[in-house]
Amino acid sequence: MGPLSTRPIRTGLAVADDGLHLYWRAVGSGPAMVCNNGVGVSTFFWRYTEEHFSDRFTVITWDYRGHGRSDPLDDPTSGEVGIPRHAADLITVMDAAGVQEALICGHSMGCQVGLEAWRRHSDRIRGYVLILGTAGRALETFADNPRSPIFFRLAGQLVAALGDRTHRIVRPILNSRIAWAFTRRAKLVDPMYASKADMSPYLEHLAVLDMRMFIRTVLQMQEHDAWDLLAGITVPVLIVGAERDAFTPIRLSRQMAASIPGAELLVLADASHAAIVEQPETINHRVERFLRERFPAPSA
Repeated sequence: MGPLSTRPIRTGLAVADDGLHLYWRAVGSGPAMVCNNGVGVSTFFWRYTEEHFSDRFTVITWDYRGHGRSDPLDDPTSGEVGIPRHAADLITVMDAAGVQEALICGHSMGCQVGLEAWRRHSDRIRGYVLILGTAGRALETFADNPRSPIFFRLAGQLVAALGDRTHRIVRPILNSRIAWAFTRRAKLVDPMYASKADMSPYLEHLAVLDMRMFIRTVLQMQEHDAWDLLAGITVPVLIVGAERDAFTPIRLSRQMAASIPGAELLVLADASHAAIVEQPETINHRVERFLRERFPAPSA
């Protein structure tokens, strides 16, 4: 496995049907793996996937609208940010990168985005690796608290009322040492495995997001439901869940695995919702086996 710097790298801006530009990056050559981020996240959580697999795959990462290096919304209070919109953007990115079909990888909300793409573009999907996510209505099960949807709706109302003032309140906190200390002490990440170097880009990215767009995107996760699609998925699927995931309870991973014919399940012990950067070696090793067994190389 050669160093990342020796592998081909392409970047570009895909143009969505409403004219908005979506940033994408492709590293390596070979069959495509397209990685969908969680909400509020840019491409940095996929660094270990990119490093490990881009010696024989084309690993594509991209930013949702309003995130990272993609265009911000013209109007963060009304622009389209639902899961179907992101799923359509996923196909737009694949087209721009010259990819006809791909293994779709998703983290958190990225699982919902990838599954929604099956509804209209199943012919473009070779398989799934779904990490620490659910198939829909994510707020109902958030932290196993039935009041979570109420909390987020109230947060949305508060952010809407504050408008731009929200940023003057939230950004200094996210940019301070308080944010990392709270993240660890609240066990939003596993304090034994989580690295500040891996989590700092997340906090920094969250600080520059428009909070009105962010909270609306979170609320749209609750409006989306792809559970009805699972029984009809006919491609290989690997699901990764974590025993200490405070955001997406492990029972949802088990439920998805039981609902998708032939799906495989990896359960990570001592891992949180950030397991993608806490235990990347374990995840990559299991994905390797999944690819070897379910996508065998053609005979010479």
